[in-house]
Amino acid sequence: MDKNQQGIELLQEGKWEDALKLFTEQIEEKPNDPAAYINFGHVLAEMNDAERALKFYKKAVEVDHEASAAHYALGSFYFGRERFEEAAQSFEKSIRNGMEESDSYFMLGLSFLYLDQTVMALPYLMRAVELDGNDTEARFQFALALAKTEQYEEAEKNLHIVISQDPHHADAYYNLGVLYAGHNENAEKAHECFDKALEIQPDHMLAGYGKKLLEKAE
Repeated sequence: MDKNQQGIELLQEGKWEDALKLFTEQIEEKPNDPAAYINFGHVLAEMNDAERALKFYKKAVEVDHEASAAHYALGSFYFGRERFEEAAQSFEKSIRNGMEESDSYFMLGLSFLYLDQTVMALPYLMRAVELDGNDTEARFQFALALAKTEQYEEAEKNLHIVISQDPHHADAYYNLGVLYAGHNENAEKAHECFDKALEIQPDHMLAGYGKKLLEKAE
């Protein structure tokens, strides 16, 4: 087991100082290996030392511009601090450099959603779902993006899949209710969906509000 792996195990055990020691040794032995810089950044992030963590993530990218994991780590750091434009750029670079995984596409799509660029988000969320059909959250966000771009039938289809995968997904029921109330003009089904969302999550304010609007319209 190399020092990176040993350090990761120590990090998972909460032994931050010991992990930092091993990552420091790895950096000294292999200064052009981005993994140790990434892991060092993870430890600093766990310790809430964001400024120094960012320096190590950037260093990882600097020592190997083609390291997809370095770009992904930097993107995750930016995303966690709501720097979505920079996050999108980093996730895009991680994909370009070979990280052809569902998570990369999902995070890139999610970054665009938070930037209110739904059209840009759609193909990446679609690809995330294609790569991992069991990723319920990716499919849910894909469904929301479809609804926002007025692709209502596809949105409804994907929301039903979300519910089949996670019968306790209150937000999926709420958004189905919105589709039935608005686009489909089916008040009965909308009521059922809002009721189901409230059954799962009694304090779901949006579902409660949607139900009250329906009742006023009756």
